[in-house]
Amino acid sequence: VPLQACGGGLVQAGGSLRLSCAASGRTFSRYVMGWFRQAPGKEREFVADITWSGYGTHYADSVKGRFTISRDSGKNTVYLQMNSLKPEDTAVYYCAAREDNTLIYDYWGQGTQVTVSS
Repeated sequence: VPLQACGGGLVQAGGSLRLSCAASGRTFSRYVMGWFRQAPGKEREFVADITWSGYGTHYADSVKGRFTISRDSGKNTVYLQMNSLKPEDTAVYYCAAREDNTLIYDYWGQGTQVTVSS
């Protein structure tokens, strides 16, 4: 598994968590990196992504203004800073990577659980 996500946990509503996704075995410095999440009984949904340069970011409407995606290409790591967490943010969060000339994510991490209590 080339992507390893971590940083999940249990937090109260209004709290913060920082997820990390480290790539191993190859460099992802030229890839778009994304975060997705899947709540119980729901389909996996897009959360945020960031271009290889770090200058281009996109967010789902549900997390805009609360979540921030960033990357450290030197460390082959992408981060998701999650603030003002809500119970509806509870899900398994996955990081993924795709080449910048496609919309298909080819590489996926194993997921990390985020639980937000009310």
